[in-house]
Amino acid sequence: MLDFFRQGFSTVNGVQGLIIALVAAFLLPAWSRLIVFVFGATLVHLVVDALLPVLANNAALRLPDVLSMPFWRYVAALLAGYLIVISLLALLKRLLLRR
Repeated sequence: MLDFFRQGFSTVNGVQGLIIALVAAFLLPAWSRLIVFVFGATLVHLVVDALLPVLANNAALRLPDVLSMPFWRYVAALLAGYLIVISLLALLKRLLLRR
């Protein structure tokens, strides 16, 4: 189980994932909305994954293979990673930007 969260953390721990998590943590209004923001960040990550080759290389738009198990493992790893990273960044925001 811990390996799964490590894999999720390393999946999100890149430029794209950290930018998405930073924006999500900054916009997070309350801890009760954390799960919604984790799902939203994961969806944004998947959309960027699909659109980045199109925008950067003028490649054809290809949808991910949503019927394969590796895709859903990737989604689950993203969810776990964003749960960790958004929680940490939101905690830092709460501690550093007290109102």
